[in-house]
Amino acid sequence: MKKYIKITLYKTQTCVYCHMAEDFLNSNKIKFKSIDLTSDAKAAQEMIKKSGQMGVPVIDIDGKIIIGFDKNALKKALDLK
Repeated sequence: MKKYIKITLYKTQTCVYCHMAEDFLNSNKIKFKSIDLTSDAKAAQEMIKKSGQMGVPVIDIDGKIIIGFDKNALKKALDLK
């Protein structure tokens, strides 16, 4: 498994796919920062600027943006089997 400098999960509390992404990262023992956009408008703007998306989840892995819960893209980006 690769070592990562920074992984950020942009999410909301009511988003099922956000919870799936969070569970996936936790089950693979990946350390990440979780930002709840419902209470952080500045972070929401940051996410939109990075991804061009208004929907969640958005996962930033050292600058590589993954939109939505895409298990295969996450496995590839994180070098997981």
